[in-house]
Amino acid sequence: MRGRVVLVLLILVALGIFVALNWSIFTMPTELHLGFARVTAPLGLVMLAVTAGLTLLYAVLLIWLETATLLDARRSARELQAQRQLAEAAEASRYSQLQEYLHTELEVLRAQPATAARDLIARMDQMREGLRADIERTGNTLAAYLGEIEDRLERGGGSPPPPRSAPP
Repeated sequence: MRGRVVLVLLILVALGIFVALNWSIFTMPTELHLGFARVTAPLGLVMLAVTAGLTLLYAVLLIWLETATLLDARRSARELQAQRQLAEAAEASRYSQLQEYLHTELEVLRAQPATAARDLIARMDQMREGLRADIERTGNTLAAYLGEIEDRLERGGGSPPPPRSAPP
């Protein structure tokens, strides 16, 4: 954009120098045909006025475009900043959720060994009680067999009874 502005300024300076050098010719009245009427006016001043009008129009258009671009850039920058803040808030929220999740999981993991130890001790106690009950039943069965054998031996030596299966 700067290159165009510099070029237009150079052309305007050259035009100004040209007009200054030829001012007497620019102000000389001539007959001009406007299509529907004839007018006597200096052609150089008319053309100079047209050039000045176009230059002014170009300057106004240039200022309007620059202003619109700057306003659009500012609006985009504000929207970008708002989106950046939303993204940062969402990221912070995800970090806090992750931290809460990890904290909960660590608490569960810390509680697991204690729970597992209690479960293991409870199972071992059940197995010990079951083993003690089995030993007592086996002892009772063995004592009953021995008592039967003693009774038979005392009575006169009968044949031993057929073996029974042990209760489960």
